[in-house]
Amino acid sequence: MSVQAWTFVMVGLSFALYIGVAIWSKARSTGDFYVAGSNVHPIVNGMATAADWMSAASFISMAGMIAFLGRDGSVYLLGWTGGYVLLALLLAPYLRKFGKYTVPDFVGDRYYSQLARIVAVVCAVFVSFTYVAGQMQGVGIAFSRFLNVDITYGVLVGMGIVFFYAVLGGMKGITYTQVAQYCVLIFAFLVPAIFISILVTGNPIPQLGLGAADDSGVYLLDRLNGLHEALGFDKYTDGSKSKIDVFFITAALMLGTAGLPHVIIRFYTVRKASEARASAGWALLFIALLYTTAPAVAIFAKTNLLKTVTYEQDGELQDIRYEDVPDWFTNWEKTGLIKFDDLNNDGTIQYRGPKSAVPNELTISNDIMVLANPEIAQLPNWVTGLVVAGGLAAALSTAAGLLLVISTAIAHDLLKGCIVRDLSEKQELMAARIAAGFAVCVAGYFGINPPGFVAQVVAFAFGLAASSFFPAIVMGIFSKRMNKAGAVAGMIVGFTFTAAYIIFFKFIKPDLNTSEYWLWGISPEGIGTLGMVLNFIVSIAVSIFTPPPPEEVQVLVEEIRVP
Repeated sequence: MSVQAWTFVMVGLSFALYIGVAIWSKARSTGDFYVAGSNVHPIVNGMATAADWMSAASFISMAGMIAFLGRDGSVYLLGWTGGYVLLALLLAPYLRKFGKYTVPDFVGDRYYSQLARIVAVVCAVFVSFTYVAGQMQGVGIAFSRFLNVDITYGVLVGMGIVFFYAVLGGMKGITYTQVAQYCVLIFAFLVPAIFISILVTGNPIPQLGLGAADDSGVYLLDRLNGLHEALGFDKYTDGSKSKIDVFFITAALMLGTAGLPHVIIRFYTVRKASEARASAGWALLFIALLYTTAPAVAIFAKTNLLKTVTYEQDGELQDIRYEDVPDWFTNWEKTGLIKFDDLNNDGTIQYRGPKSAVPNELTISNDIMVLANPEIAQLPNWVTGLVVAGGLAAALSTAAGLLLVISTAIAHDLLKGCIVRDLSEKQELMAARIAAGFAVCVAGYFGINPPGFVAQVVAFAFGLAASSFFPAIVMGIFSKRMNKAGAVAGMIVGFTFTAAYIIFFKFIKPDLNTSEYWLWGISPEGIGTLGMVLNFIVSIAVSIFTPPPPEEVQVLVEEIRVP
């Protein structure tokens, strides 16, 4: 069968599975809709959390970024995995013991303030919409290439599927659907990685293949460094980012992970605090399977790509003629994610780096490397279909979790918590479903009109989460003196500073988005760390000069920390 036929089969079967699970696990109460009845087994919750957290950025874009950024791409590996450890140890058990449905719920009750709750709702909705834009964009990319539909229609199909199981099943439906999605995405990521590792190095374990020699006896990283230098790029194993920017980006991703509302809410779906810690441990194990494989996938993909657009003759590297490119190249050209401009009209593809005297004629999006990898390596067509299904599973699982955060923030925290306090459970459930439907539509719009490539958009969401939620949650758990005035002021200052910096350099003045103009050399992807520092400073300063929290709140903080 053709790639398109296999894609239809794989995607169709996976979608049928998700819809069947959603119908089986339909939410029948607000407890089911918000926290799956708080009776999910830790292993099941760990698997669902892994799928919730490993988004389109992890599956589709991260290995692509590592392929093109080289050592600089390690910030995403370090930040996202390190952040999960921080979340598991520092926050998850305490938040579960607090026993509320959502992060705004925790902020509102801990800081005894409706204003604090509303600020947290605004932050949660903004962060979630920023994050979900990347997921819907990933869905559109997968559909547009492999099902030969426009990215707009691809996003609309994804919206329909997410709407069905997120609105119908709530957290209960999402949890069990995410277990199925994790199985699909991890199988889809590992199978081609193992295949390509065997083809390139003869070693079936990708992590070991990464450090092995290729069929010519040259170590893979040495071969990649040599190809890079010959084409005018820096060595693959050398980084170009400044140390301060690497630190700030890594910290923003790490602390943002610990403040992401759609990840935190997963720890309310288990029975008790000890199970929250256990499910975090299981999730880390499930996540590690993909994250330790991603660098190998990146290097295999980049090596195969360079071998596709160049060839060796008499010890010299030659450019391939455009008429000789394989089918996968021209197929991806149709999506606009590969662009070839024949600047000198010689019919050859000159893929060059900034150090080359020859201008570069080839532009390749980070987001295609994982999806195109099986085709580049000439794997069987069914593997390509499987990878597409895996990419869609990663995008849809995270999108569903984010949409649930948005719907609960609006229905539970804003509507019932602040505006209509006597709302019945049936009315609240209906409001949550309407809010989820509205959120799907807005997410679809951002998927069709994205503000950047997938992982870049997601990195902004982590920065916003780090600068708004992380200090409020940490000080809410570990500081009896932190009061509502300090928390509200800190969240507003941290979030506003970070959002303004990102918007200025990415949308208002993108031509100034270089290290020359950045504050202290910190890029928009890393500015969330500085926003977090400002949040802490403002929170502590304001709380010192304002009255302490009521006695019952201080007692509550102590009780949260009792084992």
